Amino acid sequence: MSEYDSKIVLVTGGAGFIGSNFIHYLLNKYPGYKIINFDKLTYAGNLNNLSSIEGNLHYVFVKGDVAHKQDVKNVFEAFNPDYVVHFAAESHVDRSILNPDIFLQTNILGTQNMLQYSMEYNVERFIHISTDEVYGSLDSVSYSMEDDAITPNNPYAASKASSDLLVRVAFRTHGFNTGIIRSCNNFGAYQYPEKLIPVIVNNAINDKEIPVFGNGMNIRNWIHVSDNCRAIDLVLHQGKPGEVYNVGTNNEWGNLDLVKQILKSLEKSEDLITFVDDRKGHDKRYAVDFSKLENELGWTPQVEFEDGLSQTISWYLNHQEWVNDIATGVYTEYYNTNYRKS
Repeated sequence: MSEYDSKIVLVTGGAGFIGSNFIHYLLNKYPGYKIINFDKLTYAGNLNNLSSIEGNLHYVFVKGDVAHKQDVKNVFEAFNPDYVVHFAAESHVDRSILNPDIFLQTNILGTQNMLQYSMEYNVERFIHISTDEVYGSLDSVSYSMEDDAITPNNPYAASKASSDLLVRVAFRTHGFNTGIIRSCNNFGAYQYPEKLIPVIVNNAINDKEIPVFGNGMNIRNWIHVSDNCRAIDLVLHQGKPGEVYNVGTNNEWGNLDLVKQILKSLEKSEDLITFVDDRKGHDKRYAVDFSKLENELGWTPQVEFEDGLSQTISWYLNHQEWVNDIATGVYTEYYNTNYRKS
């Protein structure tokens, strides 16, 4: 019998994009695990992401808010998990600039609540899902290392940096077995339509304008969500206590170049591109050095960007009902409301 046969894993934010992909991944790789999906079901949470596992005896959904202590206590009392993987967060930068309050409540207070009850209920391992945005903007050649200073430049990134520090305190002060993952931009199936790649794909499919901040020269690093799930799995089971692990690739794309690439794949005109006023404090570039994860745990990305992008485009083409059930053109509407065209 494997040591992994009967673990109970509490996944917060499991109805979201990466969380739902990770639940699918866990159930496939560890069929003996019991997965508890604890999610508030905000606008970005969608149980349809997990419809294929409804009725699975190893999967339970519990509606609750990480920012509400009683909700958190209740789920720990009910299931007494062995592991916690904490995805739950408000994650949209532009919304954080316009209204940061909910980001502070969910991302900071929510993380503290999860840490408090994880320690009280003797959780074996707590993995906190963070972001490369906590490092702040980079020049054109450097890469962020795990021991670099965190210098966030927007309310979302600041709230995630704060939650990272709370996780560090739990390890340093209390000796609690934690791990932090800071990944680059994820893409793949089930991503909410306000994020860049699904915005481009879905708006292009429907011949809607595609908003691009500023001159579109901001650079991001991209990873297929399945590669990130493998990294989270490794850090959960094999990572050193108290450590931070960067998860990245070498797939750097300027935003405008990425838009043009997807339009080309869909045989759509670049006339759909609409430039809007740049985001306040828009970071020029994010890129992480992931050699620590590679050297210590043997992880390397397996999905080539072009293959992953093709798969993702095909998924959205074949799941337009899923998209329409959420909000077709939601990103365009949001930015037409809050940003001027330039």
